[in-house]
Amino acid sequence: MSQFDNVSVLKQANVYFDGKCVSHTILLADGTRKSVGVILPSKLVFNTGAPEIMELIAGSCTVKLAGETEATTYTGGQSFNVPGDSSFEIEVTDTLHYVCHFG
Repeated sequence: MSQFDNVSVLKQANVYFDGKCVSHTILLADGTRKSVGVILPSKLVFNTGAPEIMELIAGSCTVKLAGETEATTYTGGQSFNVPGDSSFEIEVTDTLHYVCHFG
């Protein structure tokens, strides 16, 4: 799917890590919440509340989930799951365009 139809977009951007990650929250008609954004080349640590699926649209990164010893490389067209109440380290090597699916 290349687009979301019938959504509301929150006007205020979510800006993290001094602008290295910028996203917008979208709300689907059924109440589902997602965020759509980019992460610039950097090495960051994100904490999660709810479980997340990170769908990568373009770019590349390596990800190490909390409790794992090895990082995995992902590129556009792939996704990875992050448990709720957890964290992950991400190193972006090529600007990453993503959709974060919550819940």
